[in-house]
Order: sequence, then C-alpha cells, then structure tokens
Amino acid sequence: MRKKIILTFVVLVVIGAIVFRNKMALFWYAMSETKNTKETSFFIKEKTSIESLAKALKAVGLVSSANGILILGQYKNLNESRIALGKYKIKPNTSLRDLLNGFTLNSNGNGNAEVEVDVVVPNVRFINDLAGKIAETTMIDSATFIMLLENPQTLNKYGFSTEEFPAMFLPNTYKMYYDTDEQGFLDRMAKEFKTYWTSERKAKLATVGLKSPSQAVTLASIVYSEQSKRAEEWPIIAGLYLNRIRKGIPLQSDPTFKFCWGKQLDTVQRLLNKHREIECDYNTYKIQGLPPGPICIPPIGVITAVLNPDNNDYIFMCAGPSYSGLHNFTEDGTVHMANARLFQNWLVGELEKKNK
Repeated sequence: MRKKIILTFVVLVVIGAIVFRNKMALFWYAMSETKNTKETSFFIKEKTSIESLAKALKAVGLVSSANGILILGQYKNLNESRIALGKYKIKPNTSLRDLLNGFTLNSNGNGNAEVEVDVVVPNVRFINDLAGKIAETTMIDSATFIMLLENPQTLNKYGFSTEEFPAMFLPNTYKMYYDTDEQGFLDRMAKEFKTYWTSERKAKLATVGLKSPSQAVTLASIVYSEQSKRAEEWPIIAGLYLNRIRKGIPLQSDPTFKFCWGKQLDTVQRLLNKHREIECDYNTYKIQGLPPGPICIPPIGVITAVLNPDNNDYIFMCAGPSYSGLHNFTEDGTVHMANARLFQNWLVGELEKKNK
C-alpha cells in the first residue's frame, strides 16, 4: 500500500512538474517581445494558419524564432478562421501575447489591433483609373471591382446606370480597413453619397434646372474638364452651360468628344474637326443636353459651383491669350469669334517661338 502511495505521489509530482514547466514556457513565450526597434507595418493578405503566420513574422524579422508564436497560437486555438486579415502596426517590444491578441478576429469582423488605411478617391477621368488607385491601398482587385460595377444587380442595388455610376464616387480621403473588399467599398461610397446629397442640395437641383444628383455631377465633370486650374471660374462656367441647357443650345464642350476617344488624344496638342466628328453619346457636338454620365470624377467644390452657379448671360467661352488659364466669356457670337481668333493667333505665335 505504501509503495502505491509513493508511486502515486511520484507520478503526481512528475505530472505537476510537466504542467508547471509547460505553464512556465507559455508564460515565458507570452512575455517575450518582438525584435523590431521601430514601428513596423505587417500585412495579413490571405487566410493563414498559425504555422504560416509564425513563419511570416520570422521572415520579416519581427520575431527571432517561430516556435514561440506557434506554441502560443496553438494554445489560443488560433487558426485560419480566427486570424484576421488586414494591416497591423507593430510597436517595438510588443509582447507575443499582445501580438497574437491583436491578430485575433473580433465580433466586428476585424483584428483586435487592425488599423485603418487612407483610401483616396481621386479626380480621374476613367473608372478603370479609380479601380487601380483604390487597389493600391486595399485588398480590392481592380478587375473584380470593374466586373462588380458592370453587374446589373449592382446597378439595380445602387440605382445608377453604368454611365451614371461614376457620380457616386465623391473625391476625398477615406479611412477604411485594408481588407475592405469590392462590395464593402461600394457600400461605403453609397453611404458617403447619401450623406452628401442632403435635402437642401437636392432642392437646389430643381432651382438650377437639373433633375438628379447624377446630372449635377455630370455637369460638374464638364466644368472641371474645361477648367481644372482656376476654381474662381467654376461658377461662371456652370452658369454658362446651364444657360445653354435652358436655351436648348448644344453644350459643344471639347472635353466631351475627347472623352469619346479614351486616352488616344492625350498627347495631341491641337484638337481638330476630325476628332470632333466622332459618333458618341458623350459628344456634346452631336447630342442635345448633358451626356449620359460624368466624363471624370470632379472635385466636390465643382459640384458646389454647379448647385450655386454664377447668374450670367454667357453662352460662349474661349481660352484667353495667355498662360493664366483664364477664359473670355460672352453672350455675343461675334465677340466670341473675335476672342477665338485672338487666342488662335496667340497660340500660333507661341508655337513659332518654341520651334525657333
């Protein structure tokens, strides 16, 4: 009997020692710190196992050994479904316990320590350029994004035609998580669009003679394409084009037919009649009124100018004979022709100077 007691005691001691040793090992690993000497960005871009995560952390020098991460991760039952995708900023001397807790998926669908990134919606002409830009700072795939935009179900969900869809994207810098997907990005942009288009702004649409926010953005895109340098002219040009719409005069905006050519005319210094003759729904020399959608994503300030246009009688505009970026405006066709000749003569003179 005594031998059994002694044997049991020895077994318990051994088990206790093993448990204590394991607990001590876990505590030691948990309190161990990362090796980075400055704040380091770390990305988890795809579903990953604790084994792969441990190797990745070692590969970038955040830990000297993958073993501690592996043991702690297994203890915490971290696996592909519990390790959150995203961007993380690892401070120097972060404990491995806090490191793994930060990677752990929470009830909001993010990592506990996941950080947001700046996502820029820029002033671009083509939706493909927007897709490429947002793909630079998120996990969004540009090709998948474009396919989603062209999906009839997507168009129906947000209430836009394919041509109108660029109007939903308001240029700004937005805080989002790095692992925001294509659908999540569109949902965020739709929310920003609805927030911007208050009842007050919508009421101004009827005041200026426009029917929808998309039309306002479309006109703003033309104004901005005509004048991207001098914001003081935005309300003037907006007023001029609204005058043309009210009078039933074609807008005859050169940037609209240039848009029809894609990027083919980007290096062309002088636009010619042969360029203007292109048959295209966006060519305001060929169509009456506004084109079916924006020809660029304009700054919000230009939309404001469209909703608050200058009260003028102008019908014509022509670039001024200088490098100021300003235009000459008039309601008189004869004066406009004189302004055009003045600009053409100045332009020829400048080209001659460059060729000497």
